[in-house]
Amino acid sequence: MLISPKTYDAVLFDLDGVLTMTMKIHAACWKTMFDDFLKRRAERNGGPFRPFDVANDYKPYVDGKLRYDGVRSFLASRGISLPEGTPNDSVDQETICGLGNRKDRLVNDIIATEGVEVLNGSIEVAHRVRQDGLKTAVVSASKNCQKILAAAGIRDLFDCVIDGTVASQLGLPGKPAPDTFLEAARLLDVDPSRAVVVEDAVSGVQAGRAGRFALVIGIDHHGDKQALIDHGADIVVEDLSEIL
Repeated sequence: MLISPKTYDAVLFDLDGVLTMTMKIHAACWKTMFDDFLKRRAERNGGPFRPFDVANDYKPYVDGKLRYDGVRSFLASRGISLPEGTPNDSVDQETICGLGNRKDRLVNDIIATEGVEVLNGSIEVAHRVRQDGLKTAVVSASKNCQKILAAAGIRDLFDCVIDGTVASQLGLPGKPAPDTFLEAARLLDVDPSRAVVVEDAVSGVQAGRAGRFALVIGIDHHGDKQALIDHGADIVVEDLSEIL
């Protein structure tokens, strides 16, 4: 077992792409929301409609980021500036928050009707490290994190959860900043030098490296092994059960 209690005290797991396979849901909802916005904007301005491209836009601009950060990042890539708005904006408002809220509603609708797919290899590892006495946490940009964990039936596997809601309440910057991982380590009362980060996003492994965590494990679902290594992963696996 790579993660030994002799060397580590805690494991901090990302959610999407690590514990659950909700990436397809998120990608589809980002595309639906952005395409609707971009199409209406093109019709108003008389310009060409260039849709959100999951293959080229998802990972660099929205993957692993807090929802509003993802909206802001993608729009900036297209040279589009919108008012920030507030988290209370309706889904019909063309603001950063309004678009983010629209995407969030789409995600919630799918979770409610289709449920959540779990990654069994990662769940096996979470059970194993807890049996060995290590503490566990989920660190996710998603404000739906608690809902997804409950839908997947795995909330009891984790001692604490730092998600997009907590980050917003505490004013913590999202990944690639290390602050959310560091807050989880603080709540678990463990030093980063004795903790493991498990991530599938480049922004996540960057955060783990920036926080000086003892071990950063990258999970490669789409042939991104070198990118994960280049941005801070110590090792990269295709399924977390490989470390058992």
